[in-house]
Amino acid sequence: MLTTSRNDRLPLVLLAITLALLIWSGVHPFEFKTWALEVFPAIFAIVIIGATHKRFPLTPLVLILIAIHCAILIVGGHYTYARVPVGLWAQEAFDLSRNHYDRMAHFVQGFVPAMIAREILIRRSPLRPGKWLFFLVASVCLAISAAYELLEWAVAEIDHAGSQDFLGTQGDVWDTQKDMALCGVGAVAAQFVLNSLHNKQLRARGWLAN
Repeated sequence: MLTTSRNDRLPLVLLAITLALLIWSGVHPFEFKTWALEVFPAIFAIVIIGATHKRFPLTPLVLILIAIHCAILIVGGHYTYARVPVGLWAQEAFDLSRNHYDRMAHFVQGFVPAMIAREILIRRSPLRPGKWLFFLVASVCLAISAAYELLEWAVAEIDHAGSQDFLGTQGDVWDTQKDMALCGVGAVAAQFVLNSLHNKQLRARGWLAN
């Protein structure tokens, strides 16, 4: 278990790593407009956490998950999702039909926000761990996924020529539905896998009654 001093340093360490990765990704990205669109959620997260950290510090688990999610977005923005090298390697090694880096990213789009939503709801609402919390967390993640897909659609309507890398459909007419489904699976998986650890960290800080 992390000590108090390590917990105090953790946000700064994660911030430094994320900013270093963000700077790297902004150096000659494949397409600057796509890079800006893809990394904007990561920049938004950094600003929000920085502005609220003192009055609403997050558990180490959630902070680490957010940093991982930011890294995935930042790497995807640098290369574009269809061109991320690890995805291309997997595509060739396993004879896949496409680069699945974006599928993994949409799974994480449910996995990470699930823990963020869970923490906020436990600490700022009457909800406690149980079926209703589980359901509402999954619903929040699906709403976020739907909002993101609507954003992609809006970008495509505004910029027909330059939106393909941001959309990342790779020729799949069911890409939107699959992305949302993976987000839902991620939200459910996160709660099954991480709820116990999350509850432990919340209780250690007095944010959840025993």
